Amino acid sequence: MTRPNIPTRANEPHNTIWFETSPRHLAGRGDPRRITQTLRAAGWKNHSDPDYPHVALVSPDYRHTLVLEPEPKSYGAWWHIRGESEGRSWYTDFGANTPVEILAALTDALLKPEPETTPDIWPALASAGWAYERDEHGNETATHPDSILRVRRWTVAPSERFHWTAEAALPNGGGGRELLWRASLDDAMPRHLIAAFTTALTNDEPVQRGMYDVPHSHLVTQEQRGPQGEQLAAAHETRLKAVRAAARKARHTAVLTAGSGPVPTAASAAPVRSH
Repeated sequence: MTRPNIPTRANEPHNTIWFETSPRHLAGRGDPRRITQTLRAAGWKNHSDPDYPHVALVSPDYRHTLVLEPEPKSYGAWWHIRGESEGRSWYTDFGANTPVEILAALTDALLKPEPETTPDIWPALASAGWAYERDEHGNETATHPDSILRVRRWTVAPSERFHWTAEAALPNGGGGRELLWRASLDDAMPRHLIAAFTTALTNDEPVQRGMYDVPHSHLVTQEQRGPQGEQLAAAHETRLKAVRAAARKARHTAVLTAGSGPVPTAASAAPVRSH
């Protein structure tokens, strides 16, 4: 049966001319399949309702979930990740215009074993040229050199629970800030996940976007060079193959560790083919 020609952005990257776009933290959302297909390649199950505009994925061990659910307001939270670590539940939410290349640093870290040591977050930002401040209540803030992007760990009152936020926002002329995108991270999250995300904020490599397919074209520079459709698709498929191979290795190791008993539930999910 011949596949019908349906005009949709899901046909990318082949039908778009791509431009290297900098800085990446202002480049807009990008292709969500960078994240969703990677998780599915790792064995996450798709629990989405095909008649509802969302994506709902669950990890093989059911400890983590990811929901991509568009909201009417483009600056609202579209990405919702929930997890459990050492008996503690945690959450993190990301706005629609959070670049997937940055968010993917966190979701990729979910697929790897927790490292023995976690890099210090604030020194890593400071070494990238960010300005760092700490007040008398223990609230910490790091601000990107462009003054648009900042990361905060803050509490409403001393001795209360801390919260993490990352925001890209512009001064609005009235003393406030116009929000471009916002991320909220639970202080109960494993520190290596927060570190993976904040470290990704310091990456100054351009990302591929269509011309003017950005939230604010005057804030970015776009140059037509670098990989195009076939190269981008090939690089993505290479990444998915590596994730599938790592998942198979992890399942094999789990079976060997368990001896001759039944295969663990986490190993039962068959890989899902990407398009």
